Amino acid sequence: MKAGIHPNYRPVVFLDTSSGFSFLTRSTIKTDETVEWQDGNTYPLARVEISSASHPFYTGKQILVDSGGRVERFRRRYGDKPVASRPAKKAAKGGEAAGPAEG
Repeated sequence: MKAGIHPNYRPVVFLDTSSGFSFLTRSTIKTDETVEWQDGNTYPLARVEISSASHPFYTGKQILVDSGGRVERFRRRYGDKPVASRPAKKAAKGGEAAGPAEG
């Protein structure tokens, strides 16, 4: 391997900001923050919004988020209007299906 072209691969603490869960692993992520870990050593700190401790797939908790009020906009536009029914198709005379005549 060439020297000086690879990123620094070092231990880093990742902190899930939504649940407060943190874990120590190795990474090349660049960060300016540091934190003292449980073993007494100081490591770089990387903040993440979601991890296995807060992800719905791993926790089994589904969070329903209405983005931009789509449901309210739909209800405002269409309200509780009944669905218009189509007129029934009339049967063709002579028991044959309606369609272009073949010839």
